[in-house]
Amino acid sequence: MKKLLLILSITLLCGSASSWAQILTVPSYAVSNSSEGILRPTRGMSKSAVEQKFGTPDQKSAAIGDPPISKWTYSDFIVYFEYNHVIHSVIPR
Repeated sequence: MKKLLLILSITLLCGSASSWAQILTVPSYAVSNSSEGILRPTRGMSKSAVEQKFGTPDQKSAAIGDPPISKWTYSDFIVYFEYNHVIHSVIPR
């Protein structure tokens, strides 16, 4: 009985030690598409509308895959297109 109690105690101690967790914090970036953050193209904009509003990109990458996904790189953000329309715009770290 004492041996069983010892094994049970050790098991509980080991189990509780592994259940501790560390809390990670991630820095917050002002990435909202508003006047407080960096303005960038929104989903659905055409390539011509993006170029008219934000100017010529620093780099245009060719389309890859099916459906074709292309990328335009600006100094503050990157825009991803499917065919001729924006599917996402991101701010690189």
